[in-house]
Amino acid sequence: MAITLRDLTRLTWRSFHASIGDIAFGMEDGAVSIAGLVFGVAASTNDPHIVLLAGATGAAAGAVSMMAGTYLDVQSVRDRAEALRASAAARIRNDPAGQRARIVRHLRADGFTEAEAGAVGGALERNPAAMLEWVSAFQLGLGRQGRESPAVHAGWMFLADLLAAAVPVLPFAFYDLATARLVSLAMTGLLLGVLGIGRGRIAHKNVVVTAAQTLAIAAAAATAGVLMGRFVTR
Repeated sequence: MAITLRDLTRLTWRSFHASIGDIAFGMEDGAVSIAGLVFGVAASTNDPHIVLLAGATGAAAGAVSMMAGTYLDVQSVRDRAEALRASAAARIRNDPAGQRARIVRHLRADGFTEAEAGAVGGALERNPAAMLEWVSAFQLGLGRQGRESPAVHAGWMFLADLLAAAVPVLPFAFYDLATARLVSLAMTGLLLGVLGIGRGRIAHKNVVVTAAQTLAIAAAAATAGVLMGRFVTR
């Protein structure tokens, strides 16, 4: 069956929503780490092309590294979740009554009455697939960990990291060194401020605090890069 534009848009939005944490982390990492690199190199040379080369190389390498790390992390979590689910499925298959008793005890501890807990436990015992989902969610705490796509998370991480890393680098492709420093600083600061506000809105926290935290981290990275550049050139 052919995939329509509407289907593709829905799938893309769903994957974006599922990977929002990776996107936020990737953008912050790309902008902060490459800003530190760029300003460190810019402090030790008068040639903007050298800064551009170092920044572009670092951005590409960093994005690939973050993509690979995200893939391995999600894949490892997924493998562990699948192993735990398989073990739970075997316990349900071999001893459904014993698993029902554990569920009843769990529900009773959560405040259900004996009758309510027994009714839920009995219904789940009659439906092993539902029992497995209940055990996975409430006893093992897996949620959707076993269903996340490593490739999707890694792809969003790569795009977010690379796009954010390009922000402090691109000015050195179009301006002289002195102007590029100022433009790069302004663009990077603006991006990180927006990211900080976005983090605050997503987490329902004070956006001023999250923006200040993000900018402070970037300032520390840029300062470290400049100090290192000065140290090496001396």
